[in-house]
Amino acid sequence: MKKVEAIVRHYKLEDVKNALSQAGIAGMTITEVRGFGRQKGHTEMYRGTEYTVDFVPKVKIEIAIDDDRLQMAIDTILRAAQTGQIGDGKIFVSELAETIRIRTGETGGEAL
Repeated sequence: MKKVEAIVRHYKLEDVKNALSQAGIAGMTITEVRGFGRQKGHTEMYRGTEYTVDFVPKVKIEIAIDDDRLQMAIDTILRAAQTGQIGDGKIFVSELAETIRIRTGETGGEAL
């Protein structure tokens, strides 16, 4: 099993969520996050004063998935989140040692 964390633009969240749902991936966790990479923030005007916003708001989508569906999930996220501009985000994949459904005690792939 793998854990996929995708950090995407706010306005791409619905596109990614819908694409994952259509691909048969039902469970996901969404978190609002802030960060920067090559974008290095941006400047904004507030009450006539310009200030720098170092951390850009993004959305982090987390899904747990079986190994055999991993590439499909990655491809789906890439298609739905990509604009071709700097700041599209990142996808991180890590190994999941165990998954347990609290309600039933199921483990592994059955808990997904």
